[in-house]
Amino acid sequence: MLQKSGHGDIAKPVKARKGRARKAWIFALLLGAAGAGGYYVYAQGPAPAAAQMATAPVVRGDLEQNVTALGTIKPKTYVDVGTQVSGQLRKVLVEIGDTVKKGDLLAQIDPTVYQTRVIGDQAQLENLKAQLAQQRAQLDLDKLRDQRASRLLSSQAGSQDAADAAAATVRIGEAKIQALQAQIKQTQATLDGDLANLNYTKIYAPMDGVVVTTSATEGQTLNANQTAPIVLRIADLDTMQVWAQVAEADIPKVKVGMSVYFTTLGMPDRRFNAKVVQILPTPETVNDVVLYNVLIDVPNTERLLMTSMSAQVFFMLGSAKDALLVPAAAVRPARATQRGGARNEATVRVLVNGQPEVRQVKTGLASRNQVQIIDGLKEGELVITSPDPAARQANRPPMPPRMF
Repeated sequence: MLQKSGHGDIAKPVKARKGRARKAWIFALLLGAAGAGGYYVYAQGPAPAAAQMATAPVVRGDLEQNVTALGTIKPKTYVDVGTQVSGQLRKVLVEIGDTVKKGDLLAQIDPTVYQTRVIGDQAQLENLKAQLAQQRAQLDLDKLRDQRASRLLSSQAGSQDAADAAAATVRIGEAKIQALQAQIKQTQATLDGDLANLNYTKIYAPMDGVVVTTSATEGQTLNANQTAPIVLRIADLDTMQVWAQVAEADIPKVKVGMSVYFTTLGMPDRRFNAKVVQILPTPETVNDVVLYNVLIDVPNTERLLMTSMSAQVFFMLGSAKDALLVPAAAVRPARATQRGGARNEATVRVLVNGQPEVRQVKTGLASRNQVQIIDGLKEGELVITSPDPAARQANRPPMPPRMF
């Protein structure tokens, strides 16, 4: 009994060791299989199910390709009305918003100083004219004396000195008349200038339009000797002009005569259609960005557009009506394009029977969100907009080395 019991005690530890070894091998096999599966999933990537793919249908619609820019609305034609003479602004006869016609009286400067100058010029001019009349009468008398002295000399009844003196007196009289005539012209010119300055004390409208700003008030003294003081501004609000600032990368696409439309902050649903009339050659640099001003004329008969409004401008590069459209995220450049092929070739993944199918297409116009499909797709087909697993796999980092 003791021998059997001892043999049984030895057999039990042997069986226990064999069971633990078998479990260790099974665990190692399972761990290796799990590692291999993980490596395969990492290397190949999970196969996307159709339900997980983002799709969009091919639809028909209108598409526009354009260049966008921000702009400011200004009157196309305006005049800063100032004064050419100095003095106190006595009256301002208009207010902001008033409609005026060419020739209407807008303001008046105190004319007292200029009136006194005109009166003095007129008095001096009359004095010179009176002296001229007197000198002409004296010249007539001198001519008669010269003629008498000449007759006496010819009859040997007079002396040569008397005849010469009479002739010289005539010539002196003629010279005095010429001097007086020159003084009269000079005084007349001074009078004309002072009359003009007197007229400048009344400020008239140089054009039809609307008073949009005023820069001076009644009682203010204006000094025209140093700068030209601005009293007010008149603008023609029937035609406005948009100054759009286009980036240097987009300016080659913009041409004079190009169709354009814009919206304003207060009327985002209202489109204003116009044409490009001018591209200014000198740029402006704002925050290290080079911008070119593009001028756009637009009628404003309804007076909806006002000065200094902001505008979102769209320059029309092209448009397509009733075209097949897909989201821009579904289109990928074709390999032929990357190698120098046609620029309108691309690839699109189409969902067919639940499986993705790569298809060659020809594209047309493109916007930020949509692309026109000219050939290769039909209306109603589903295109895949989610990322391509093949492209994602190509960008996957290399598998780290296995540790043994």
